[in-house]
This record gives sequence, structure tokens and C-alpha cells, in this order.
Amino acid sequence: MYAILDDAARRARAYLDGLNERAVAPDPQAAAALRQLDEALPAGPSAEGETLALLDRAVSPATLATAGRRFFGFVIGGALPEALAANWLAGAWDQNAGLYASTPGVSHLESVALRWLIDLFGLPVGSGGAFVTGATVANFTALAAARNAVLARVGWNVEAHGLFAAPPITVLTGLEAHPTLLKSLGMLGLGRARIVRVPVDTAGRMRADALPAIHGPTILCLQAGNVNTGAFDPFEALIAPARAAGAWVHVDGAFGLWAKAAPALRPLARGLEEADSWATDAHKWLNVPYDSGLAFVRDASALKAAMAITAEYLPTESAERNPSDFTPELSRRARGVEVWTALRALGRTGLAELFERNCRQARRFAQGLAGAGHEVLNDVVLNQVLVAFGAPERTRRIVAAIQRDGTCWCGGTVWQGRTAMRISVCSWATTDADVEQSLAAMLRLAAADQG
Repeated sequence: MYAILDDAARRARAYLDGLNERAVAPDPQAAAALRQLDEALPAGPSAEGETLALLDRAVSPATLATAGRRFFGFVIGGALPEALAANWLAGAWDQNAGLYASTPGVSHLESVALRWLIDLFGLPVGSGGAFVTGATVANFTALAAARNAVLARVGWNVEAHGLFAAPPITVLTGLEAHPTLLKSLGMLGLGRARIVRVPVDTAGRMRADALPAIHGPTILCLQAGNVNTGAFDPFEALIAPARAAGAWVHVDGAFGLWAKAAPALRPLARGLEEADSWATDAHKWLNVPYDSGLAFVRDASALKAAMAITAEYLPTESAERNPSDFTPELSRRARGVEVWTALRALGRTGLAELFERNCRQARRFAQGLAGAGHEVLNDVVLNQVLVAFGAPERTRRIVAAIQRDGTCWCGGTVWQGRTAMRISVCSWATTDADVEQSLAAMLRLAAADQG
């Protein structure tokens, strides 16, 4: 058994050693060769190590180098070495992080990590939290508590009676709310087509002057970190009147919530802490391995009421916090291990340095591209840069050329009618030299396209 574990560690190290020398995009020949995996289920066991060798040989070259230094395509940070190592150790522990009595070690780690995060983000003391898969489920978890709470205020028990004949809930979101938020609302039975979409400004921020009057059960969904521009909704102008009118305010902060951890960025998120619930991803900017979403709810009892589970065979009686009382899953891996590790390894100053450095690097991309005559479409307030290379067709060609070139990897998007390339800077490993190398490749390929 230990020989194969040593072999896996050796192969993982070899992969990481070559990560920044290879093209960022998957090797096309390796992607085509994945067909070798389309075999029938073997009739019997394979020789020890054979399956791992096949996995490495066939799949490693066909991966997108999201863990490398020059991946800017999505808001995905590479795994911190400490967090990756903790992931391996947690895999060996193989704990089902649901109940304190049976898994006290990982359950306690999650409680500590949540306490640290609530303090780091400046959220109300005593807020409840949950470790889930990603932003979609984090939004779902927090909004389940919101749905139940706003209906309870008008005398309706969702857990007992469901949504059949329930009083209607008005859901307000900005026109540029992320699709994962809309998916979460749909899964909760609140209807995507029924959402009231509030106009946004030229940065994608919800316009406070366009917020409609609030009556009856209402959930207002705000955004910390527009996925294209990085912009933040004006929390102070929106949250106070909404809560005064009895609405529940939720903040989708998939990556923008981390701004609260950096002194230079914190003013962007001013007032966010006055909301009722928040969602974020640790595998985005905290740089822990997939998957690691986080949901927070001001009223911990509301979160527990929406998520708790009991059964005769489960050891649920405990003076300590049972993680499964706050998550959609009963059975799940111990996601809090990597988060606790990353937080402790970096500390407050290390976290601030990571986030502020990435934002400085994003501004350098914008400066270099604009200086070469290309159009930067957004005010770079966080770690997102949007650039257009003229006509939509030319922008798409240049994005494709950058991806093929392999020096770095950026994605395309359409924002407020403009076709653009999006640069997301969020890796602990990205150096200023990587930025300059990537910028040089972008400018070279843009200059080569004269179509």
C-alpha cells in the first residue's frame, strides 16, 4: 500500500515541477489520446501501480494548468502547497465530517476555521457557517435559510408545508447577478423567471436609485465582486432600506468577500457586514484545492433550521457543533481541513499580501494593454481586467491565439454588449515576472493579428 502512495506523491511532484514550463492549455494530442480510457471494465484486478500509471500517463498532459502561475481564465487560484498537503493528509484520514461525536478532529477544525473567517470578514459575532462544494451550493444554503425565514415572518412553515400555497416571495437581483445565484434560486423553488432584475450602472453595480419598493416577503441579493469587472454593489445605500422594509439581504461574494481581509481593499466592501447572509469560495482566492465553498448566515438558528437532520442511528447528541446541522449534505469530506491550514499558514498579513498583490498585478495588465492602445473596459478595482481588441471577431481571434500559444490562458466574455478578454488574477504563485511574460505574449499576438 505504501509503495503506491509514494508513487502517487512522486508523480504529483513531477506534475507540479513541470507545471510552469508546459503550455497552460491541455495538450491537444493528449486530449485526443484520452480515448484510450474508453475500455471495457476489466474482468479482474490490475497489477499494483498499473492503474495509477495509466491515470498519470493519460490524464496529466490533458489537464488545464489552473494550478500554475499564468492561468488567468477563471477565478481559480492554484492550491497553496500547505493546503494541498493538508488535502492529502485529510484524504488519508477519510473522515465523514458530519457529527462531532464520531469525527471530533475535523469537526473541531471546521469550528475554528469558521470563527476565524467570521472575524476576518467582519461578520456579526455568532453567525452560523457551513462548508459546502462551491458558490452555487453556498448560495443555495444561505438562501434556503432566507426563504424559510421570510416566510416564517408571515406565519408559513416551509419545512412542514413546502411552497404549495405559500405566500409569494419577491426576489430582487441585479441585472448582472452571477448565473450560479440564479441556479440556486431555481433549485429553491423561487423561480428564475419571477426574479425582479434591478438595473445596474456602467460597472455592473446595482443602482440604489432603481431599487423598487419592498412589500411582503422579500430577498434582496447583492454582489461583492462582479465576475467581469470586480465591482461591488453599493452596500450601505442598499442594505439599510431593504432591511428596514423587512427584506432579507444576501451577498454573493464568491471571490469579492475576500477583499474584507485586505486593508487596501476593505473599503470596496464597506457595509457588506450588515447583510443577513453571505456566500464565498475558498478554492477561488484562498487558493485551497477543489472543492470548498462557504455559506454564512447572521442568524445561526435560521441556518440550522433549514439544514439540520436527525435519525435514530446517528450520534447527534453533542455539546459541540455538529457540521451536518448546517449543510445540505450529511455525508461529505472534511473541507475545513484545507481552509484551516491555509488561514493558519498565511495569517492576516499573508492573506492581505496575497489579495493586494494580485490586484496590483491586475492593474499592471490593464496599464500594459491600455498603453499599447487596446481598450480596457473596466475600472480595475479588484483582480479582474476586461480588454477589447477592436471588433468582436478580432477579440475572439486574439483570445483563441493566446490560448493556443500556451504562455498564459485567458477567457473570453461578453459584457454589456462588448466582446472582451477577461483576465482574472488570483493565484498565490503568480509573480510579477509571470505578469510581464504573459503581457508580452498578449501584446505580441495582438500585434500579429492585423485582420
